[in-house]
Amino acid sequence: MAATSSASANPSPAAPKPSRKPRKKAAALAPAEAAEQPADRLDLIAQGLSGKASVKQAIFRATQAAFDVLRQASQELCLELTQKITTTLDPSVRIEYYPVNGMEFHIRFSGDLLVFVMHSNIVTFPDTFGPMTTPYVQDDFRRRFFGHIMAYNFMADSIKYQRLSDPGYLVGRLLVNIDSHYFLEGVQQLELPDHDMSASPVTTDAMRLFVESAMIAAVNNDLIAPPMNDIQKITVKQKLENQQVSRASKVGFSFSHEQQF
Repeated sequence: MAATSSASANPSPAAPKPSRKPRKKAAALAPAEAAEQPADRLDLIAQGLSGKASVKQAIFRATQAAFDVLRQASQELCLELTQKITTTLDPSVRIEYYPVNGMEFHIRFSGDLLVFVMHSNIVTFPDTFGPMTTPYVQDDFRRRFFGHIMAYNFMADSIKYQRLSDPGYLVGRLLVNIDSHYFLEGVQQLELPDHDMSASPVTTDAMRLFVESAMIAAVNNDLIAPPMNDIQKITVKQKLENQQVSRASKVGFSFSHEQQF
């Protein structure tokens, strides 16, 4: 009993706690350095926004204005052709203009459909592309960026009957820069005149020539009937999707860069 009391009265000494090394504090930036780092990044962002971003906004507005000129020229051309054909040639032939939205419109004539689409993005090209090598573009970096308007040729019945697998063919591409000058590349059938981008502002006459050339190319691109072996059988899905057994297809176009640089 006594031994027990003595052990409880005199407990064994506690084990020493391990010593902890003091943590090193991160070196504080000098006030000048702390203020300078974010300021540099903000300057870079501000320079980028005032450079490319503002340029692209200006080019988008220039492209939108060019698309409006193209739209107006197309409407006038359709009206003139309708009056000419119905009074002197064949009143059954219809030439129709269809507005879709602010960035797309269609022209339907005979069995063809021209689809004009303005893209919302501003693009640039490799240094070896067309006008990129000219002094006109190299003198001002802002001229390296373009808005673009595409012209596609579809068969009118492809849209009418919603034949989703029918192809459309690119007829031409119109590039517009910050100066509202244009560069036009297209298929050989467009027979584009030689002209220099630096001296090619967007005008009603120029846009009308583009539409007229696209219509001529589409009219001259006839339908080719498929071989018998290709239409011996069809699926139920094709039938339900109004895909005709003897559906013809266009030959397509030979694409070339016709504009002089």
